[in-house]
Amino acid sequence: MGRYTFRLPDIGEGIAEAEVIAWHVKPGDRIEEDAPLADVMTDKATVELESPVAGVVLELAGEAGSRLAIGSALVVLEVEGEGDGVAEKGASAPPPPMLPYSAQAVSQSFEPRLPAAPSTRLVRALSGKALAAPAVRARARELGVDLATVPTGPSGRVTHADLDAMLRRVQPVEAAAPTAKPKPEISGLTEEIKVIGLRRRIAENMAESKRHIPHFTYVEECDVTALEALRAELSEVRGDRPKLTLLPLFITAMCRAMPDYPMINARYDDAAGIVTRYASVHLGIAVQTDSGLMVPVIRDAQGLGPWQLASEIARLAEACRSGTATVDELSGSTMTVTSLGPLGGVASTPVINRPEVAIIGPNRIIERAVFMPDGSGGERIEKRKLMNVSISCDHRVVDGWDAASFVQAVKRLLEAPLVLLAN
Repeated sequence: MGRYTFRLPDIGEGIAEAEVIAWHVKPGDRIEEDAPLADVMTDKATVELESPVAGVVLELAGEAGSRLAIGSALVVLEVEGEGDGVAEKGASAPPPPMLPYSAQAVSQSFEPRLPAAPSTRLVRALSGKALAAPAVRARARELGVDLATVPTGPSGRVTHADLDAMLRRVQPVEAAAPTAKPKPEISGLTEEIKVIGLRRRIAENMAESKRHIPHFTYVEECDVTALEALRAELSEVRGDRPKLTLLPLFITAMCRAMPDYPMINARYDDAAGIVTRYASVHLGIAVQTDSGLMVPVIRDAQGLGPWQLASEIARLAEACRSGTATVDELSGSTMTVTSLGPLGGVASTPVINRPEVAIIGPNRIIERAVFMPDGSGGERIEKRKLMNVSISCDHRVVDGWDAASFVQAVKRLLEAPLVLLAN
């Protein structure tokens, strides 16, 4: 009998790590070739990994929620024959333990650890500067930790795990202070839910967006009485086409206004200091699923009519909710629209989908009494349908004047639906 180590394969260009979402096996299980081992997530796509060999499961790399570097051990199996050449007896050194990659690692700044060598510590001693990846340095700055004071492993390179170990040594002292008060007991039923998978991706992306982007939000009120009347008429003659909601019409207005405001339809690489503006509108659509928020992308939205947009929105939303959305369908957006439909509230302050520079959302339609011209120089009171439009922008690259002007252009089109649908 031998041992076979199945390592996390490279399942996407540029992917440095993956998160284990669910295990399909446990130690002691006998499995066949091509049997499912685990579901892992990279970015927002989930992939099921299958065993290339038959055997008995000996070890698993962590629990659900663990993050692993590409190429690290995922599962160790006992197999017939010699396995993958890992000696069980007489080896000069045992194989390294299967430890999950640090949960604090950031895929964009991942760097493989340097091999242990005596010269590494010498370099650190001579230069006076601790060796660490950019993500580790950034985290240390946020924590106010001097990297030169952090104990390291044999490589001499400070890692997220080294920072975690140092914090664990410091925090118990604070917790034991005489002034510390016990937490009050909470009565009733409680439930602890581990934040993993898509929910953790959302949390991390939102935190990164708010941490790096100086948001500002602008809100404008639009009269959509005529637009709603036209939408209702079109829905009555839709035939076998999907029901026409306000969102496709809103997207049409956005795309019609966009050419005059290229700074809105853009992505900002703040590390390189480059803003890329796009002629095509690849529009992200925020979709709520049982697992959390997903953002599929409508490609070249500017070339689609309201009915085509309605069909594409329905198709992408169903793909997200059924778990069949592909990586291509979940990436590459240049701007995002978010809409809660009837739950849209009076106004919102949406969080930008980094590295985009703007996110826009229609709010709930409400009926209100409004003073309207009576045609003879006076005014009369009418019941009108009003809707606020909220946009959040990256103030580093989008000025308030540009954001307001763009929303005003969208407003003019929404309030003149015949002009909106012309051509």
